[in-house]
Amino acid sequence: MSTERASVPRDRDDDYGQGAIDARLAFLRDRTDSAVEHVTTHSQDAAALPGNVESFVGVAQVPMGVVGPLRVNGEHARGDFYVPLATTEGTLVASYGRGMRLLHEAGGVKTTITDDRMQRAPAFVFEDARGARDFGVWVRENESEIRRIAESTTTSGKLIEIEQYQAGPALFCRFDYTTGDAAGQNMTGKATEAACRWILEQRPEIRHHQLESNFATDKKASHINVLRTRGKRVVAEAVLPNDLVQRLTRATTAQLYRSRQVSTFAGLMSGSNNNGSHSANGITAMFIACGQDAANVAESSTALVYTELRENGDYYYSITIPSLIVATYGGGTGLPTQRESLELLGCYGKDKVHKFAEIVAATVLCGEISLASAIAAQEWVTAHDQYGRNRP
Repeated sequence: MSTERASVPRDRDDDYGQGAIDARLAFLRDRTDSAVEHVTTHSQDAAALPGNVESFVGVAQVPMGVVGPLRVNGEHARGDFYVPLATTEGTLVASYGRGMRLLHEAGGVKTTITDDRMQRAPAFVFEDARGARDFGVWVRENESEIRRIAESTTTSGKLIEIEQYQAGPALFCRFDYTTGDAAGQNMTGKATEAACRWILEQRPEIRHHQLESNFATDKKASHINVLRTRGKRVVAEAVLPNDLVQRLTRATTAQLYRSRQVSTFAGLMSGSNNNGSHSANGITAMFIACGQDAANVAESSTALVYTELRENGDYYYSITIPSLIVATYGGGTGLPTQRESLELLGCYGKDKVHKFAEIVAATVLCGEISLASAIAAQEWVTAHDQYGRNRP
């Protein structure tokens, strides 16, 4: 085996031109066992991709189904929606469809956004703990000027507050912003960097500084974001009558409630970041279809489920998603197929991100109810055997 490093070809003058693409494809065919055939069949204009991908060779085509109607009774999303889900998991679309039917007949899903913020979290390290403590006082006294400097870098970002957490000689500051219709990780990074430059000029005693300390927990689930929010904090809730549940799922609300008790207990014992069933399924499928940053599923799928079995047999179910990171503008949302998926929901472009967040949360609730009822009715394995078997 040659020890020479063989780099993927790049064209510094026109890396998205057909010549550069063909050179990379030839390189891969020469050095691997793949014909690299199907990834080259697509409608994507390579010239539109700078800023979205590098070393472009083609498109990974993921099957997409559509499911609905999903009835949402939100403050931003109201009415019936047909939801695109990009997935290779058999039964997933069918399962969400069953949940949507059940909740549609129950009157729909009520959705509420309770918070909206995105962070960048710099760290400042001093000679000792008193230095860090005194710096925290200074930050609070100068927050208006820090805000002015941070917001000067963006037309849509607004600095809400600067959280402070001290450990030893280090002060961790979480800069919380609203970011409009963008997810906002880059926006908050640029704004916080400008603020930090000014801070460092004013406070030369800072021994060490880094723009991101890992306290924003970007693309990682964390307790702090469960409590303090990252992205959109959304609640989806519904009330399900027992006779409706029995008719459509062959389970009872009492069985659903007992199953939920066991699942919550097991989630606590296992240290899970989610006492629900599978919020990541619907979120990932929607993220892929709608041009979201798929890695944000790591934190967006965190969820808190609360249920009640009411005296009349009705089943109240709510799911809170405390760190749902979504966008309807910028990033991958403007690419052709991703834009079409957002347009199916009426969610492409500016002033649509809260509507999209509510639809995502409502979709998650439908999936939770559907899977829970399949488990309670002991039909989960049967359904997968019937709809999810696909052997090469």
